[in-house]
Amino acid sequence: MIHKTKYLPSLTLLSLATFAALIGSPESAVAQDSPTVATTGEEKIMTPKDGIEDIQDPYLWLEEIDGERAMAWVLDQNRQTAERLEKLPEFPQLLKQAKAALDNTSRIPDFTQRGEYLYELWRDDTNPRGIYRRMRVSDLRAESAAWDTVLDIDALSRDEGVQWVFKSMSCLAPEYRHCLISLSPGGGDAVEIREFDLDTKAFVDGFFLPAAKSRVDWIDRDTLFVGTDFGPGSMTDSGYPRVAKIWKRGTPITAAKTLFEGQMKSVTVSASHHEGETRDGVVQVPDIDLLSESTTFWTDAYYQIVDDAALPLALPDTANVVDVWRGRLLIRLYDDWTVKERTFTRGSLLIADPEALRGGPGVIEPIFVPSDGIVIEQIAATKQGILISLLDQVKGRLRRYEPKEGGGFTAREIPFPDHGAIVVTTVDKVTGDAFVLYESFVVPPTLFHINGPSGVATEVRAQAPTFDGSTMQVDQYWATSADGTKVPYFVVGKKGLPRNGKNPTHIFSYGGFRNSLVPSYSGSYEKLYGAYGPMWLDRGGVFVLANIRGGGEFGPDWHQAALRENRTRSFEDFEAVAADLAQRKITSAKHIGIEGRSNGGLLVAATYVRHPELYGAVICGVPLADMKRYHQLLAGASWMAEYGDPDVPEDWAFMKEYSPYQNLEAKRNYPAVFFYTSTRDDRVHPGHARKLAAKMIDLGYEVWYYENTEGGHGGSTTNDQLAYRLALAYTHLWHQLQ
Repeated sequence: MIHKTKYLPSLTLLSLATFAALIGSPESAVAQDSPTVATTGEEKIMTPKDGIEDIQDPYLWLEEIDGERAMAWVLDQNRQTAERLEKLPEFPQLLKQAKAALDNTSRIPDFTQRGEYLYELWRDDTNPRGIYRRMRVSDLRAESAAWDTVLDIDALSRDEGVQWVFKSMSCLAPEYRHCLISLSPGGGDAVEIREFDLDTKAFVDGFFLPAAKSRVDWIDRDTLFVGTDFGPGSMTDSGYPRVAKIWKRGTPITAAKTLFEGQMKSVTVSASHHEGETRDGVVQVPDIDLLSESTTFWTDAYYQIVDDAALPLALPDTANVVDVWRGRLLIRLYDDWTVKERTFTRGSLLIADPEALRGGPGVIEPIFVPSDGIVIEQIAATKQGILISLLDQVKGRLRRYEPKEGGGFTAREIPFPDHGAIVVTTVDKVTGDAFVLYESFVVPPTLFHINGPSGVATEVRAQAPTFDGSTMQVDQYWATSADGTKVPYFVVGKKGLPRNGKNPTHIFSYGGFRNSLVPSYSGSYEKLYGAYGPMWLDRGGVFVLANIRGGGEFGPDWHQAALRENRTRSFEDFEAVAADLAQRKITSAKHIGIEGRSNGGLLVAATYVRHPELYGAVICGVPLADMKRYHQLLAGASWMAEYGDPDVPEDWAFMKEYSPYQNLEAKRNYPAVFFYTSTRDDRVHPGHARKLAAKMIDLGYEVWYYENTEGGHGGSTTNDQLAYRLALAYTHLWHQLQ
């Protein structure tokens, strides 16, 4: 899933409700200045529980991730796919175009500001695994500004004989010298955590955790909050930390003091530290320490840590504490909440004194209340106020909410071009300055600096375009779903596009976990830096982004409408978009290629199994497919609040109606499918893609399968790997949809 909190460098409390990326983010699932989150590479193969339909699965052996027979099958499929696709005429040029876009030297990676420096991870031909580097903020506009290398991941990999992938760096404010670096062997979520000194640019003999599911946050120079695998009983049934402890420098992890123990059936427990304010030696705003127990993927119990005691905060279990601002909690609501004789509506952002949530005095007041289809996309606290990026009919807006004398907030619009997406990439806690990235389907990512005191946005730099956006047209249409719901979608194609029903059309969607799909220069939510322009649009292809239910494009209701027993609504929405495109003569079924990854992989697999007549080709990336066993594989158990529990007969009754693996049949004329996944994906088990592909192959269907042997849930760790996968996928589409 797309991980929205990665764009909030100020965020330091990570509950599963905010951390809705344990399933699908193509990048690191950690904000660079948020608590370090790691997952273990432990891979357990489990069998169906007693009492549940135990139907023999002839492809169960493909769940043995590194099993000799399974890997022989993977390598053979990779070979066959390469032999078939690489020889097609489109492939060489598509590979060249993909590589050129991904290696574009003007591209703008995600910046993180720490003090006077901006930090980024940079990959190119010389540094395929990347260099983590920095530049002074004051030098950003200079043409010849020099970057200073902090850590060379390629050199580290050579020196240590491990194919390291940089995941995140979390540093102790305000000095930003003492840091924790997360490194993954092979690109999965499993990371090793090491202490690093930014002054000497070297690892130090300090805090260290081996690869494990860990949640770590700085308290002070010598103290951490830590949750990890402390031994038997320390992890939840979902495989995440159940215990939060306080760990002192110079002591073994076994000596860490237990702060809180959650339930085994919960998803995870994490603790975070929020620095207060001191002026002239006098505390103006006290530090706040918070703890959350994610009781399900979408519910949390929050606590304030006072004198090492966890004191409950009276919040709805669906509420989400997103940050702390001036000693007060920023709270996002996903259900209506009545408190102190006042009702706040779902979708609102509130600010509350912690004492008011512990039964004491204090104020709870709204900052933002949704109206007219305008909903929150992202929240970032700054010195002067709260930056909120909004979606207005799936189009980006940016406001800064500033406190008024006597209470309350006033909104200031920060203007940006229409029909685009706006992301706050990083915030300077001292000055209140911020960097914001704007992009659209036809405008390349453009970095803006927002002055803290004035709130004025100034363009800093832009990526060089990969295609001529002036030749393209972007339209937004609305399809009518099976239950009458209007579903929006964007269409991107050349101006003067013929309405003859013959245009090759690529539909991308997701439809889950509250994640919104917004206008992007990459088309999808992956950072592809405009590769789809030369690879698809310039060649006459049409791109469609479908904003189906299950996502967050229209707030909590849009997500909740497709939960659990209502999952098929997202499929129906997607199918309605395909039908609407045909009705408008933009395309027709045999010219429609569909793509989704992770939860989106489940989406496209389910819908091509349901209605193969609607599509001409499928790209199915890192998918869930076997919904009977998903909760027994890797992180799957943590998503039962989204899908349901197949061990509960009432839940399996609705899940079995759409589970792609169980519903696949012979003689259905399914469209050709290109599957891709990663051996090292330790979120969504690669067995899903393997088993569905193998079953299709044995039934005689056309399947092209590619499994990268590293790359984690993103599917790749270098630009070369990503370019190769893109070239395979687009070759597949062009070959099938002409």
